[in-house]
Amino acid sequence: MTHSSSNNTVSYLGTGRRKKSIARVRILPGSGKLIINGFPGEAYLQFSPNYIRISRSPLSILGLNEEYDIHVKTQGGGLTGQADAIRLGIARALCNINSENRAILKAERLLTRDARVKERKKYGLRKARKAPQYSKR
Repeated sequence: MTHSSSNNTVSYLGTGRRKKSIARVRILPGSGKLIINGFPGEAYLQFSPNYIRISRSPLSILGLNEEYDIHVKTQGGGLTGQADAIRLGIARALCNINSENRAILKAERLLTRDARVKERKKYGLRKARKAPQYSKR
């Protein structure tokens, strides 16, 4: 999906989800900046090399680290879920840019939505599956 803003630069959109996190990603031609919710990406991800590496992995696999600016609006969940959601959103947007990217990203399993979410708590139990201690007498 492409979107043209007022200054005639084309941007590419992708949505990523993980657990409770949703990331709406916009990719624009640029110099490699990552902006998340209006903050520099490194600061938003608390300068964690792991989160930064996870978020940028689709770009580094394709060798496009310095080609595009990435603007992300993310909400819900924690930093791990948000970093994974950003990764999926970037991967989907890169597929919109060039369809040849799809095979490479698919081989690296970056286009797979991780469907694991927290299981709901059931009545009579302490958590989703943890039961109260059984007492024989």
